[in-house]
Amino acid sequence: MQEYKTIEDLGDLNGKVVMLRADLNVPMNENFEVTNTARIDRTIPTIKLLMKKGAKVVVISHFGRPEGKGDMKNSLIHVAPELEKALGSKVVFVDDCIGDKVEQAVKNMKADEVLLLENLRFYDEEKKGNEAWAKELVKPADAYVSDAFSTAHRAHASMVAAAKELPSAMGLLMAEEVNALTSGLNNPERPLMAIVGGSKVSTKLDLLNNLVKKVNKLVISGGMAHTFLKVLGYNGINESNSLVQMDMLDTAKEILETAKANSCEIILPSDLVWAKEFAANAEHKTVDLDNIPDGGSLLDVGEKTVADINAKMAECKTLVWNGPLGAFELKPFDAATNAVAKKAAELTEQGKLTTVAGGGDTVSALESAGVADKFTYISTAGGAFLEWMEGKVLPGVAVMKK
Repeated sequence: MQEYKTIEDLGDLNGKVVMLRADLNVPMNENFEVTNTARIDRTIPTIKLLMKKGAKVVVISHFGRPEGKGDMKNSLIHVAPELEKALGSKVVFVDDCIGDKVEQAVKNMKADEVLLLENLRFYDEEKKGNEAWAKELVKPADAYVSDAFSTAHRAHASMVAAAKELPSAMGLLMAEEVNALTSGLNNPERPLMAIVGGSKVSTKLDLLNNLVKKVNKLVISGGMAHTFLKVLGYNGINESNSLVQMDMLDTAKEILETAKANSCEIILPSDLVWAKEFAANAEHKTVDLDNIPDGGSLLDVGEKTVADINAKMAECKTLVWNGPLGAFELKPFDAATNAVAKKAAELTEQGKLTTVAGGGDTVSALESAGVADKFTYISTAGGAFLEWMEGKVLPGVAVMKK
C-alpha cells in the first residue's frame, strides 16, 4: 500500500473539513426502507477515524440511476437515518450537493455531527467527469477522502476530478479493498486458483484472458463451461440443453491454448446436473459428459466435479472467486457452489488458504452457503472488482497514487 495515499498522509485534520466519497448505494424496498446496510456499515470506520482526528466530515455518494435529475425515489434522504443509526452520531441531510446551501450547512456544523449531501447523480456533470463541477463540489472542503472502491472503475467527477482538487487519500475501506485484491491477484501466495462462473463466455472474455496468464489453476463453471466442453468434443452439449455459445467456440479454443502456453491448468466440469426444466426442485439427475440428454437444462456441476475442484483447491495457497458454479438461486442447484464454498471456508479457517471473493452473485451465493464471514475478504464492489480481475486500470484507484 506504500504507493497509495492514505489518511495518515493528510497530516493534521483537526478543525478541517473533509469530503468523504462513500458508496451508499444500498438496496431499498418500495417503502424507502434500506434492506441491506453492508455498504453503510463498511464505511463507518473511516468516518469515525476522521471524526476522531477532529475533522468535520461531509459525506457524498451516488444512489440509483436518476439520470441527471432529482426525484424522491433516488434521494439519499432515505439513507440518512440508517447512516445515523450505524454511526451513533447525528447526521444532518442537505438536499443539494453543491452551492450556497451546502456551504452554509458546513459553516453551521457541530463537532459531533456529520453532513450527508444529496445524490451526486442528480447532476449530469457527475457521470461526465466535469472538472468545473468537481471544483464546485469540493469548494467547502479542505481535504478529500475516497472510500468508494465499488465506483473506482468510473472516471466520474466525484471519483477523479474531485480528488485532484484537494489533498486526497484513500479511506480505510478502499485501502482494504485494494490491499486484498493486490494480495489476491497481483502479488499472491502461490499456487493461485481462480474460480470463474457465469452464464456466457462473451461476458467474461477480458477476465478469462487475463486470468489464464496470472493464475496456476482456473476453474471455469456455470453456463460458460458448456462452450469449453463443446470445444473439447462433448457433442451431447447443444443449444437445446445448455448455454453453449456456438459463435464463441474459436474464442474458447484460443483461451485454452493461451492457458496451456502459460502453464495454467484449466479445470472444467467432469459431470453435470441435468434437470427436466429450469425450475426450483425440478426432476433432475447427475450425468456424465458422454451421456447428456437432449432438451431440459444443465443447471449445476456434479459431485465428481466438486471433489476435483476441492482437491485442487487444497493444493493452493490463494483463491480468487467470481461467479457461482451453477444456478444457485434455484434449489437444489446450489449444491455444488455450497460444497466448494464450505471447503474454501474450512481451508481458510485452518490458515491454509487466503480467499478473496467479489461480485453480486458471488457474495449472495456465499451468504446463502453461510460462509461469507469465513472468507479472508469479501469485496463490496461489483464492476470494479471484475475490472480489477480483468487487469484494467481503475481511474479512482490510479488517482490515489503518490
